[in-house]
Amino acid sequence: MSERTAATENPAGRGARAAARRMAGTHGAQLEARVEAALHAQGAGAGARAGQYLDADPVALGSLIVSVASLAWTVYQDLRTRTPSPSRPVIARRVRIELPADGRTTPEERDRIIDIVVEEVIRDAEDGEQG
Repeated sequence: MSERTAATENPAGRGARAAARRMAGTHGAQLEARVEAALHAQGAGAGARAGQYLDADPVALGSLIVSVASLAWTVYQDLRTRTPSPSRPVIARRVRIELPADGRTTPEERDRIIDIVVEEVIRDAEDGEQG
């Protein structure tokens, strides 16, 4: 499987891209490129370790989005072993608990980013199940 396929052609990658498109109006058009860079770094073996977006680099927000998307997808898959359709609020709450705060975003902005990314990841996962 190619790096792009492995790292980006799943609900986490597609959800991260969709979230970046939604947030580009607030955070600038470069956000989509930052998310792509973070997805590529993840696929190249840099990993999506919790907290990697803390590094002072130009793709910090993109890395945060990818970290949230990866964790949301993992949480979704875990919860699916117990219930066929995990709720978005439950997934978002788990992401908030498990992902460390970055210190660069306000709690309100962090929550908004998590909500948007979780929504997009779950939408993609559910669309994939129906299609």
